[in-house]
Amino acid sequence: MDAKALKVEAARAALGFVEPGMRLGIGTGSTANEFVRLLAERVARGLDVVGVPTSERTAALCGELGVRLSTLEEMPELDLTIDGADEVDPALGLIKGGGGALLREKIVAAASARMVVIADDSKVVATLGRFPLPIEVNMFGLRATEIAVRRAADALGLSGPVALRMAGDKAFVTDGGHLILDASFGRIPDTRALSNALHAIPGVVEHGLFLGLASAAVIAGAGGIQTVYPVS
Repeated sequence: MDAKALKVEAARAALGFVEPGMRLGIGTGSTANEFVRLLAERVARGLDVVGVPTSERTAALCGELGVRLSTLEEMPELDLTIDGADEVDPALGLIKGGGGALLREKIVAAASARMVVIADDSKVVATLGRFPLPIEVNMFGLRATEIAVRRAADALGLSGPVALRMAGDKAFVTDGGHLILDASFGRIPDTRALSNALHAIPGVVEHGLFLGLASAAVIAGAGGIQTVYPVS
């Protein structure tokens, strides 16, 4: 199967976690989009769920396909979030944010009793860091924040390009009105230490290390579907 077909199969398997009446966090990205399409088919056949989207793009797709939506203000506690990932490690640590929605994705995941990740097997890694780490930052003080990020990385023995994400000839702007620095640090031996260091920088709004949030991952590969649980 090609990559798109694998994403569809992972999304289809994740539907098995969805039960009638659930308050459902709905992720952002190409794999999450496949989940939305399959979820909408179930909704059309009578499945009663309410979704909280993690981006304006996901909200638009859900609206187009007839998936009923709410907000975290109206439903601050969710039963389940289904979302994709850019990388998944054996402890179900994740790198997310390739689609630019990492702040809302993390807020929604943290508000959920469970988070199930859907991905194809190309996203599975032994150690996080092959995919550039997205770091959402405030527009104010961008250069100072970038310098602080580089210094924090240096202190942990990490190095590599830190680039402002662009959309054409302009800086990419998130739904929250922030910018994203993509940090190509390579292999990150101590993700928790990097997470703490980035959170200590005033200009950093959030980062794409999702640690301790995923309770299961549905991984699609040539050999079929695997449901993986964290290995500590």
